[in-house]
Amino acid sequence: MAGTEVQLANRITSNGLEAGHLGRKRQSELSARSVTSSVRDTDRTKTTAFSSFIPKHSRCYIICVLYERLKFKTKFAASVSEFVRPEEKNSANMPAVSKGDGMRGLAVFISDIRNCKSKEAEIKRINKELANIRSKFKGDKALDGYSKKKYVCKLLFIFLLGHDIDFGHMEAVNLLSSNKYTEKQIGYLFISVLVNSNSELIRLINNAIKNDLSSRNPTFMCLALHCIANVGSREMAEAFAGEIPRILVAGDTMDSVKQSAALCLLRLYKTSPDLVLMGEWTSRVVHLLNDQHMGVVTAAISLITCLSQKNPDEFKTCVSLAVSRLSRIVSSASTDLQDYTYYFVPAPWLSCKLLRLLQCYPPPEDGAVKGRLVECLETILNKAQEPPKSKKVQHSNAKNAILFEAISLIIHYDSEPNLLVRACNQLGQFLQHRETNLRYLALESMCTLASSEFSHEAVKTHIETVINALKTERDVSVRQRAADLLYAMCDRSNAKQIVAEMLSYLETADYSIREEMVLKVAILAEKYAVDYSWYVDTILNLIRIAGDYVSEEVWYRVIQIVINRDDVQGYAAKTVFEALQAPACHENMVKVGGYILGEFGNLIAGDPRSSPLVQFNLLHSKFHLCSVPTRALLLSAYIKFINLFPETKSTIQEVLRSDSQIRNSDVELQQRAVEYLKLSSIASTDVLATVLEEMPPFPERESSILAKLKKKKGPGAVSVNELEEGKREGELNGGGERGGDNSGIAASNASTPSPSADLLGLRTVPPVTAAAPSAGSLLVDVFSEAGVNDDGFLRDLEPPTESSDSLLAEGSGDSDSAPPSAVSEDPAPPLPESNELLNKFVCKNNGVLFENQLLQIGIKSEYRQNLGRMYLFYGNKTSVQFVTFTTTLNVQTKTVEPLIEGGAQVQQVINIECLTDFLDAPLLNIKFRYGGALQNLTLKLPVTINKFFQPTEMASHDFFQRWKQLSQPQQEAQKIFKANHAMDTEVLKAKLLGLGMALLENVDPNPENFVCAGVIQTKAQQVGSLLRLEPNAQAQMYRLTLRSSKDTVSQRLCELLAEQF
Repeated sequence: MAGTEVQLANRITSNGLEAGHLGRKRQSELSARSVTSSVRDTDRTKTTAFSSFIPKHSRCYIICVLYERLKFKTKFAASVSEFVRPEEKNSANMPAVSKGDGMRGLAVFISDIRNCKSKEAEIKRINKELANIRSKFKGDKALDGYSKKKYVCKLLFIFLLGHDIDFGHMEAVNLLSSNKYTEKQIGYLFISVLVNSNSELIRLINNAIKNDLSSRNPTFMCLALHCIANVGSREMAEAFAGEIPRILVAGDTMDSVKQSAALCLLRLYKTSPDLVLMGEWTSRVVHLLNDQHMGVVTAAISLITCLSQKNPDEFKTCVSLAVSRLSRIVSSASTDLQDYTYYFVPAPWLSCKLLRLLQCYPPPEDGAVKGRLVECLETILNKAQEPPKSKKVQHSNAKNAILFEAISLIIHYDSEPNLLVRACNQLGQFLQHRETNLRYLALESMCTLASSEFSHEAVKTHIETVINALKTERDVSVRQRAADLLYAMCDRSNAKQIVAEMLSYLETADYSIREEMVLKVAILAEKYAVDYSWYVDTILNLIRIAGDYVSEEVWYRVIQIVINRDDVQGYAAKTVFEALQAPACHENMVKVGGYILGEFGNLIAGDPRSSPLVQFNLLHSKFHLCSVPTRALLLSAYIKFINLFPETKSTIQEVLRSDSQIRNSDVELQQRAVEYLKLSSIASTDVLATVLEEMPPFPERESSILAKLKKKKGPGAVSVNELEEGKREGELNGGGERGGDNSGIAASNASTPSPSADLLGLRTVPPVTAAAPSAGSLLVDVFSEAGVNDDGFLRDLEPPTESSDSLLAEGSGDSDSAPPSAVSEDPAPPLPESNELLNKFVCKNNGVLFENQLLQIGIKSEYRQNLGRMYLFYGNKTSVQFVTFTTTLNVQTKTVEPLIEGGAQVQQVINIECLTDFLDAPLLNIKFRYGGALQNLTLKLPVTINKFFQPTEMASHDFFQRWKQLSQPQQEAQKIFKANHAMDTEVLKAKLLGLGMALLENVDPNPENFVCAGVIQTKAQQVGSLLRLEPNAQAQMYRLTLRSSKDTVSQRLCELLAEQF
């Protein structure tokens, strides 16, 4: 009967670990019915698959084991052959089962407990049995193995009923040395549940486990490995962390033992990672992905994935093996992997785990491996379009689980435009699916897709469906994801529509998500406000609809913007005056009204309907309904009225002189009333005007609204930072990841510690306790029309003040002030992959520039004419501080924050001015100490000449006339090259627009060709450029021709663009 009871236990517990996370976070696993069917259909040929790690007091598990032992006691021996391969039957050395192994005494005891009529009767029966067992253990007569097993089982059952067990441990340890499987199994079961890791018996237990591991009996080895994993203590890890990898990779180890060893090692690594050192075993563990036994591969990939997340460089060879294995599974028919086919889907759990493993790494550098992986992903997307082979839910669950993991991988790579667009279209089909889970998953995945340069436009095509989901979905979590997606897809072209729909939904929204919705509406209204009167209307409507959920940050921000913009002050005063006339007015509306009318009430005082006295009476009518802070604000507004409208002085003084004010129980109100009354009485008009003059403009700075929204996002929600990272501006030059020379660029920067900014998506960043300024969450769109002066210049983006010579000087700028320990070595040469990283950013502005196991560097940049602004985010991916952290550009810069806490970020803001055309990108050198070791790396900052393009619209006649004028040989650069990516028209258009030039429609006689025009803006001159791209779909070739008024520009643009198609 050897192995049977282990298999029964495994069938009960192993499937959670085998299945893994297959879908949405709240209902991601397959249904319980599906898992049960999986056991029946796919585990038939598995040999003692290792159970998932059982908590120390998992009593349901033990009840099932004991019950199954009693129920199937006569079938154990006959069923053993199901779990052992024919060639292993003779070598398994499994002990025989006697007829007396049914433990009738245990069955009688359980029956007696169930027949007890009261709690007292049950306790009496248990105490009687405990006394009997204690006497047996202490008796002079030695007990045989069967008796020990029976009494230990009774102790286990009593423990399950909630009673403490303080004896019997030594008897259980003695069972471990038995040669009978059932006795050894009960011993291990007792140890796993009842023995503390600090027990004095742990040494004896370890010795017994070592004996079983060296016995080469696969059944005993599996029992020992199960016990190690279930206990999972540090003592166990110290004793066996070096032995288990040897068992795992040994050539003579049975497949069932390899599975157990892999998952046991995974358990130990999770509890004591510092003790599990793979070292010499790394390559051999990785090659388990090529094992012929699918169960071994499934177990090994769970281990490799966990190890790869902590040590990606050591296990990077697993990528090619994972792609190869995935390719074989995806291309196989359901009959090829019959034993591991789940409802016509070949090895769905293994496929999901392989796709998840690949998400730990960037796209493969090897062209053949990358091509094979792209084929796999395309095949998965194609299969999703095929008619289902079964109507059962298990089939669709498994099929969709693989699809969503594949889409997650496509999003992770963000380098295959064709796949991104196809993934978006596939998700769009799920938005109207009858299954709620699929709609939820589709919305969640599309939130991430919306941040991609290539799929943003495709996501926007589903706006009506998403709005309908927001209005009609019954499930609040789905509605919340719909709101997240609307926020993610918002840009200038649809901002008013989306904000209006979100405001409409707020009136009936669930209370649990109202505050988050309010913050999102406030952010979108400010970010995309070209007409600031619309912004004022939106925020006032927001306060009217959901005033209880409008935080102080929201109305503070309204005040800042109104004070800073002269053109909207009169409109704001008029609008807030009308809003205050409502019979029921929220207190936040009173706050905004008091502040704005106190500052700008004079702008509407000419209308008799809003005369000074009418304004005062309107505000004062709300006074008694408000809280103390609001009353204090209104008192300040009253004294401002005396300065603005002298005719109201006597009326306001009467209010301030009243007992309810100067004798108020609140000290703050009393003090204000007394001081304001005295000020209005003794101060001259000039003094009063000086003291109460209009508030000066606020400095342009980040809004705290976005920081508040970040903290509101709960576990499992799509990170608002991921959405913000991908926001693209319609007026901006491109909008995703992008990449420049030091000879034509002036730069100045400032650094700001920003532990709360999660632009890079670091999951380990701790929540902030205070809203620290962070330009990464800057809400003021400096490139909107509102941010441009009459001269067309960026109002808050000034060119560097130093002379051009000083700015272009070679060297490290302010490096003299850097800590000496950080700059004691010369800058490292540029990384070998720096050119490749630079090319990724030619047609995009935002993204991750560099990442390794320690550091992640993200970039968000904006350009207009010859000016630009770049935000650099340095993220510490470890839990250890980076000390003496310095960054050096070969243009003059300020130093960055020298200390980065574990899991936090610092940020640099670099203002850029293009002085003249340039060829080489500036070099960014980064030095810091991690664990005492100096880290030194150099990258090329992604600033290229095309960033300073100004799009130029041209008619066909004008284009070709200008084309002929630029006919000198040195003005033209041409290149014929083979296509590196799929020749998709929409993708080509997106890249050309990302380049910064205007894409001219219906200009070229051949409709398959693309022509563009633009002017590069530099401080010294303007360089006009024309582009013509001629694709040949049959030959999979391109001919790219560029003509510019300056020859060096043509050559450089041609070199940059040839790498993009």
